[in-house]
Amino acid sequence: MTKSEPAAAVRARFGVHEAKTHLSKLLQRVSAGETIDIERRGVVVATLVPPAPVRRREFGTDAGRLVVADDFDDPLPEDLLRMFES
Repeated sequence: MTKSEPAAAVRARFGVHEAKTHLSKLLQRVSAGETIDIERRGVVVATLVPPAPVRRREFGTDAGRLVVADDFDDPLPEDLLRMFES
């Protein structure tokens, strides 16, 4: 690790049995921003992480990027229609 890299945060680790027993408490900790590893026989098999923040979508950001042709819902030409029906 170089001086410019931040030190890795120490994560809480729990065995599978303990995680199952105390799942509600672990979820409270995760919802507060903590990351928790769950391990089986000393090997991490899962990681509980807080959900990504919900990004608010703005209406109309793609305005003008999609053009629907005037004949978009016209009947298909006969030769193309036969290809679908056969």
